[in-house]
Amino acid sequence: MSIEWNDKQPIYKQLKDMVVERIMDGSFAEGEAVPSVRQVAADYQINHLTVGKAYQELVEAQLLEKRRGLGMFVMQGARSSLTHNEQHKFISDDVPAFAERVKILGLDMKSVVERLLSIGEEI
Repeated sequence: MSIEWNDKQPIYKQLKDMVVERIMDGSFAEGEAVPSVRQVAADYQINHLTVGKAYQELVEAQLLEKRRGLGMFVMQGARSSLTHNEQHKFISDDVPAFAERVKILGLDMKSVVERLLSIGEEI
């Protein structure tokens, strides 16, 4: 398995973000094991210490838990915690930036909101 790593961010952070995405989309279900450090290192051809650092940060964030002799598992509640955090980040960071972009482009906010609502109905 091959992946293109972004040079603008450390690989362990990119790997951490990948695991977070998989927890959020349900690919890594709560209570289930994630691939071992060695397996990930071999699959992506990266150092096992890099994988270990990404996993350790996820343990510290209480998203993964170590089970001695068994490996790493997604903690119960990890998905809802991530969803809550991402919702908060979206509302506090992305929405104001979006509104500013709408203003800069000279768009009418009401028509933008109407378009967003119509897209929401299509989904």
